[in-house]
Amino acid sequence: MSNLLIVFVTGLTAGGLSCLAVQGGMLASALADPAETDAGAAVRSRRQSAQPILLFLGAKLVSYTLLGAALGWLGQLLQLTPLMRAILQIAIGLFMVGTAFRLLNVHPIFRHFAITPPKFATRYIRRKSKQADANWLAPTFLGALTVLIPCGVTQAMMALAVGSGSPVTGAAILFAFVLGTTPLFFSLAYLTTKLGNRWQSRFWKTAGVAVLVLGVIAVDSGLTLAGSPISYAAVTQSLKQIQPDVPAVVATTDNALSMTITDQAYAPAVMEAKAGVPIKLTVTTNNTQGCGRSLVIPSLNIQKLLGETDSQIILLPPQVAGTIRLTCVMGMYSALIVVK
Repeated sequence: MSNLLIVFVTGLTAGGLSCLAVQGGMLASALADPAETDAGAAVRSRRQSAQPILLFLGAKLVSYTLLGAALGWLGQLLQLTPLMRAILQIAIGLFMVGTAFRLLNVHPIFRHFAITPPKFATRYIRRKSKQADANWLAPTFLGALTVLIPCGVTQAMMALAVGSGSPVTGAAILFAFVLGTTPLFFSLAYLTTKLGNRWQSRFWKTAGVAVLVLGVIAVDSGLTLAGSPISYAAVTQSLKQIQPDVPAVVATTDNALSMTITDQAYAPAVMEAKAGVPIKLTVTTNNTQGCGRSLVIPSLNIQKLLGETDSQIILLPPQVAGTIRLTCVMGMYSALIVVK
């Protein structure tokens, strides 16, 4: 499981902007004030403009925490293979790219990359929100409904929750992530309610560019997780083989290799082993955080989860000449075993 602090920081940075880009329409509906009935209502509306945002985000936090528990429970029943994880990650990235093109008005076809709540629910909310004693209903209900339209980064966290295979861990992952998105989400949402239409348009275009970058990164991570030779990590590793700046670490006489997982990388990044002989790979961590500890070897369908300080031996069957790619469960870290 990815360290919860890393998950929180992901929400604090990329998650808030990505979620606002996808869920901004629902928040805008939540901020729509019902008809005012007295002269002081406008003043109270300005003074309480943060209240619906807080209700929206609070309901969102609760609903996603419950969703995380359900996804973790589902993960107990369905153990995702590396290929299934890769397909899910690529699908997430493509959805983010489509969302970015929608925000940038690239083509009308990308308007379909917007999932909206059922029309009957929208009509019910609008009807109820006009009642003076139900001003809390619209932001609360719409905040809970954001589970129906998760942004791309949130979908990646949902995949982590499924992969955790634990209801408690799954709930903790989505709680930490959504909590991390809250400060930026609140600040930007509050600001956009004060901006004019021209500045709102500029803001959404900026958000579209950011989501596009995140989407491309997500697709590349999925390709890495699938062991594809066209991912960024695979291409750079191939270039290192042609013009190595650091020589590959060669296996010992008994075809044994050692690799260390740090918070920044897999080291060494390129290793060399003998063909036709079983490979003994020793992997160690030392107070290591993050998803790097979830080691995946896509071509051999091997998944290993190491503790923060741990050492495990992975026995690989004899291989023909070629390459074996190693990555983390998120496709963020990678290493290569060249078999000769």
